[in-house]
Amino acid sequence: MTDTGNKKYDYLVVGSGLFGATFTHEMMKAGKRCLVIDKRDHQGGNIHCKNIEGINVHWYGAHIFHTNDKMLWDYVNQFAEFNRYTNSPIANFKGELYNLPFNMNTFYKLWGTKTPEEARAEIARQIEHLEISEPKNLEEQAQKLVGTDIYEKLIKHYTEKQWGKKATELPAFIIKRLPVRFTYDNNYFNDKYQGIPIGGYNKIIEGLLQNCEVKLNVDFFDDIDHWKSMADKIVFTGKIDAYFNFQYGELEYRSLTYELEVHDTENYQGNAVMNFTDGETPYTRVYEHKHFEFGTQPKTVITKEYPVQETRNAEPYYPVNDEKNMAMLKKYQDLAEQEPNVIFGGRLAEYRYYDMHQVIASALAKSRNELKLSKT
Repeated sequence: MTDTGNKKYDYLVVGSGLFGATFTHEMMKAGKRCLVIDKRDHQGGNIHCKNIEGINVHWYGAHIFHTNDKMLWDYVNQFAEFNRYTNSPIANFKGELYNLPFNMNTFYKLWGTKTPEEARAEIARQIEHLEISEPKNLEEQAQKLVGTDIYEKLIKHYTEKQWGKKATELPAFIIKRLPVRFTYDNNYFNDKYQGIPIGGYNKIIEGLLQNCEVKLNVDFFDDIDHWKSMADKIVFTGKIDAYFNFQYGELEYRSLTYELEVHDTENYQGNAVMNFTDGETPYTRVYEHKHFEFGTQPKTVITKEYPVQETRNAEPYYPVNDEKNMAMLKKYQDLAEQEPNVIFGGRLAEYRYYDMHQVIASALAKSRNELKLSKT
């Protein structure tokens, strides 16, 4: 990268979430001048935590760090020590409780099966008449994986609430990676490394952005020309369609809203994550935040999570990666390629669902590539 000498910064980073913060950290280690701006009143994007009643509340829904990559695990452990939290959600269907992910404990509760052979035989018996060879939609994919009982009680209504569509209208790939185990194992993730940073995720972001200039309550789109004039290159982590003024239309997302409650009790539900899988309960999940860090505070804080259709005023969470949206994305990606001084990164700029470790890996890869380019 050639320094024109006229710009105050090498990089203007739009967004202080995990991608922006990781990219900035790597650039600053290399001696680059960075400015980070964020339209919110806090840094950290959706992993931001608020301390309420001495509890680190995951403000934008539960975030559980997990990875098989030791390099990434070591990377985040630079900034905070992680605890031994293991994600073992509970499914609540009209007051009946089941272990997740679907495993031998789930099968025993439903059918009384005690061996993997018995459980497999029961699933096969349930779907024999359906004659599903190549699943055409989410419903058929789920039935093929776990049978009709589990589909009806623990998947169908939950998924339809989450996506706002009938399961028969949703593509099969959404559920292809559904964890199904024929062992008595309630650990949701297969990854070797898993936990929550002790003291909350803010410690990670604070470590990544240490000594960096960060401006909050600043919307890039309020004065694009001004912000572009500040740096040689822009790292944009917002919505790619918004960057190009929605000229090809708006990419669809599902969003979430949250209802927070403080309860004057030490323990509300006995678990960090409970999924409500019936069709009548309007929310999909309830988080009890203290259990992420094995808290013993006298009060507790819970969050009820409600899925909604994303609008421009709602926070976009889950991209709707159907054919229509992916065709629109390709048009925006073509425009992005014509912007040599803009690096698009993160879930919104790339229109893809990322786990936290994947966001960090992507930011590290792009920062390494950028440092190579700057030396040529």
